[in-house]
Amino acid sequence: MPAPPQASAPAPGPTRLTLDLAATVRHDGRGGVADDLDAPEGLTAWVRDHADALPEALAPGRYRADAAGLDRVRAVRSAVRALFARAVLPGEPSPADAHRLLPPAEAVARLNEAAAKVPTVPVLTWPGGAAPRLRDEPVPAAGPASPDRRADLLDAALARAAHAFLAGPDRRRLRACHAPRCVRYFLKEHPRQEWCKPSCGNRARVARHHERGRGPA
Repeated sequence: MPAPPQASAPAPGPTRLTLDLAATVRHDGRGGVADDLDAPEGLTAWVRDHADALPEALAPGRYRADAAGLDRVRAVRSAVRALFARAVLPGEPSPADAHRLLPPAEAVARLNEAAAKVPTVPVLTWPGGAAPRLRDEPVPAAGPASPDRRADLLDAALARAAHAFLAGPDRRRLRACHAPRCVRYFLKEHPRQEWCKPSCGNRARVARHHERGRGPA
């Protein structure tokens, strides 16, 4: 019997896209926080690196960020990170922006507004040797995509990816890494995992060792 059409899974596409957007706020290697989206060129490069998870109109060579588009994506990112902080409760959020998080209701409204900028339709694909799949695609616009249309496509794609992740099963595995100097969110892969990567675990163990060595004041 032929396999039935499958709805788009929240992983790895939307999950990875959403985690990678949040991870553009990162440790700078010197004890501070860096932002990969601090200039339009950074956003252009990020979109290029994630083209396989974004609409075709944002393919390399077709999209170049400007200051307004950058501000819009950073606004979506702020909403995502605020809702990540809510998702990891009762754990602590990433320290990178814990002091300036959007209220959850405002973050949800911001994502919904961004997602609504471009209507979508379900599209069936059925490649040879694979099961048919359904995925949402932007409703085609008449004529070539304008810069404003591309900005809307990007905002909507990022917001819908966040929707899929936050409403899906992967959200329950989301954690903030609290190793010294780390500000990342990550997905917990096994029950004993505390850190986003082994190097963070090593730093945390070294910090604990030094703390024990100091003893009581």
